[in-house]
Amino acid sequence: MAEQKPTYYITTPIYYPSGKLHIGNSYTTIACDAEARFKRLMGYDVFYLTGTDEHGLKIEQKAEKLGMKPQEYVDQMAAQIKELWKKLEITNDKFIRTTDDYHEKAVQKIFQQLLDQGDIYKGKYTGWYSVDDEEYFTESQLAEVYRDEDGNVIGGKAPSGHEVQLVEEESYFFKMSKYANWLMNYYKEHPDFIEPQSRMNEMINNFLKPGLEDLAVTRTSFNWGVKVPSDPKHVVYVWIDALSNYITALGYGSDDDSLFKKYWPADVHMVGKEIVRFHTIYWPIMLHALGLPLPKHIIGHGWLTMRDGKMSKSKGNVIYPETLVDRYGLDATRYYLLRAMPFGNDGVFSPEDFVDKVNYDLANDLGNLLNRTVAMINKYQNGKLVGTNDATTDFDADLEQTASDVIAEYKELMDKTRFAEALATVWKLVSRANKYIDETEPWVLAKDDSKKDVLSDVMTHLAKSLWIIAALIQPIMPHAPKQIVEQLGIEGTDLSLTDLQFNDFPAEAQVVAKGTPIFPRLDVKAEVEFIKSKMTANEKKKGRKAMAEAKEKAQETAQEEKTDGKKPIRIDVFDKVELKVAQITAADHVEGADKLLKFHMDDGTEEGRQILSGIAKWYPDPSVLVGKKVLIVANLKPRKMRGELSQGMLLSAEKDGNVQVVTVPDNLVPGMGVE
Repeated sequence: MAEQKPTYYITTPIYYPSGKLHIGNSYTTIACDAEARFKRLMGYDVFYLTGTDEHGLKIEQKAEKLGMKPQEYVDQMAAQIKELWKKLEITNDKFIRTTDDYHEKAVQKIFQQLLDQGDIYKGKYTGWYSVDDEEYFTESQLAEVYRDEDGNVIGGKAPSGHEVQLVEEESYFFKMSKYANWLMNYYKEHPDFIEPQSRMNEMINNFLKPGLEDLAVTRTSFNWGVKVPSDPKHVVYVWIDALSNYITALGYGSDDDSLFKKYWPADVHMVGKEIVRFHTIYWPIMLHALGLPLPKHIIGHGWLTMRDGKMSKSKGNVIYPETLVDRYGLDATRYYLLRAMPFGNDGVFSPEDFVDKVNYDLANDLGNLLNRTVAMINKYQNGKLVGTNDATTDFDADLEQTASDVIAEYKELMDKTRFAEALATVWKLVSRANKYIDETEPWVLAKDDSKKDVLSDVMTHLAKSLWIIAALIQPIMPHAPKQIVEQLGIEGTDLSLTDLQFNDFPAEAQVVAKGTPIFPRLDVKAEVEFIKSKMTANEKKKGRKAMAEAKEKAQETAQEEKTDGKKPIRIDVFDKVELKVAQITAADHVEGADKLLKFHMDDGTEEGRQILSGIAKWYPDPSVLVGKKVLIVANLKPRKMRGELSQGMLLSAEKDGNVQVVTVPDNLVPGMGVE
C-alpha cells in the first residue's frame, strides 16, 4: 500500500470582478502558486483554491451600467480571470465562483444554522455604507466627514477614500461581540495565527480592544446575492457569502464533503492587507460558531505600489501582467513580482527596477552562469561531463557547502512563504558559482594537460550548481529550469526537492552543442520607455473616462432641472459651456456677506482665478475644501459681488436642502477640459 502523502491546502482571496486585474492583484495568485508548486515538489498532496466573489450591489450596478444582466457580466469577467491565470500558468486545483449553485446552497445552510442557534438575529441597521468597499462604517471609522451648518453629518469618505452613503434598512446581525473574548484568547494561544506579527497587533489594538460591534450580514436594498431561505427579501451580505467559499469549495454543506474532511483546516489563507480584518476576525468567529477548526495561518501581505502611491485604476498608474508576460516572458514576470515584495511590507514597482532585475539577476547572474558553463563544457570537453570528483580544487568544498546551506535555508523560507528571501538565498549559490569560475580559471586549466582531471571536476561542479539552482527555482519560474537541464543534457532528471543533494547529479551528461541565452539582456532605455508608455496609456484612458463621466454628470444635472420648473436648454447650447478642472488653493468668507465664500483656484493658468459662491451656509469652515479638485464653469463673464471679482462658477449638487461641492478624481490635472 502506497504511503499516504501529507496534505496541504492553500487559498487566495476570491477576487471581486469589477474590473481588469493588475499586477498587484496577480501577485497573490502567483505567490500561492509558487507555494503550491513548492509543496508538491516536497511530496505533499496539495489543494490550491482561487476564484471570484460575484455578488453584491457594486456588481449589480456595474452590470446595469453596461446594459447587461449581473450573471452575464460575472460570466464574462470570470472567463477573463481564468484566461489570465492560464497565461500566468497558475496550477490551482479548483476555481470557485460564488454564483456556483452548490456554493449558494451551502451558504444558505450556513446562514440558517447560525440563525437557528441564535448567533444571528434580526434588527435595523442605520449607518454609513460604501458601495465600492461593500462595507459598513460607523461615523468614528470614517476618514473624512461632511457636516451641514448645524454640525450634522451629511456624508463622508471611508478609509479607502470611497464615498459613503447613509443606509437605513432592516437587517440580520451576527453576534460578533459575543465572541470577542474568545478570539482574543485564541490569538494569545496561537501567536503565529496571523502573519506578519504587525497585522495581529493591528487587529488587537484597532478592533478587539475598542470592542467588536455586531455585524450586519444581510441587505434588502438590492437583489443580486444569496437569498435568506426563511426571509427571501434579505440577501446574504458579502462577507458570510464570500468567506464561506474556503469550505464550500471542498464540499462543506453538500452531500459529498470528502474533500472537506481531507483538506480542512486550510494551511494558509493568503490575502492582501486591506482584507486582513475580515479574514482574521469575522472568519474565525464564523468558523468557531459553526463548530469548525480554524485555518492554521492567515498571511496578510503588503501592496505592490508605485512611486506615487498605491496602484489604482482611479490613479491611472496601473500595469497589467499581460504587458510584462508578452514582452519579457512569464519567468521574468513571476520572478520580479516575488522578488520585489518583501515579506509583510509593501513593494514598489518601477520600470527601471523591473528592467534592472531582469538584466542583473536573470541575464547577468543566472543567464551568464549557464552560458559560460555550457560554452566551456563544449569547448574544453566536447560537450561531455566526465568529472570523477577524484581531482579537486581549493574552492570545491566551499561551493559544495554553499549549495548545502542554500538548500536548507531555501526550504525553511519557502515553508514560511518568504519568497523574496528564498530567491535571495538561491542567488547566493548563483553568485558563488560565478565566483567559482573566476577562482578556478578553467581557461588556464585547459592549457595544461596535467590539469585535465581538475578541469573536468570544475565543469562538473558548475553543472551540479546549475542543477541545484534549476531545482530550487521551479516553484517560481516554470520554464527556466527545463531550459537549464536541457542545456546540461539531463532533461528528464528528477528535480524533486524532498532529498536534493549536490552529489546526486548524474555522473555523465551530454550537453547540447551550443546553448541559447535563456534571459537575453534588455536595452534599458528602450524597455523603460516601453513600460512607461503602457502606464501613460492607462493614465490617459482613465483621464478621458473621468472627464466623460464628469460631463455626463453635468448633463444629467442640467436635464434634471426640468423637474424643478426651469426652462430646459438644447444640447448645442449646453455645449457652449466650458467646464474645466480646477484645484482650490485657498478659501475664505467674503467680508460683510453671510452667504458668500471666495475661492482661489489653480485652473492651469499662471495667474489662476477667483470664484465666489453662495455656499457659506453648508461650509462654515471653508478650509475643508482647500486642496480639492473641482469642476468650474470657466467662460462665464466675470462680475463683481460685494467688491470682490468672481471669474466663473463652482459646480455643486443639492439634495434635500443640502449642498455639496462636486469634486473630481485626483488624477485629473487643473486646466483639463471636460469634453
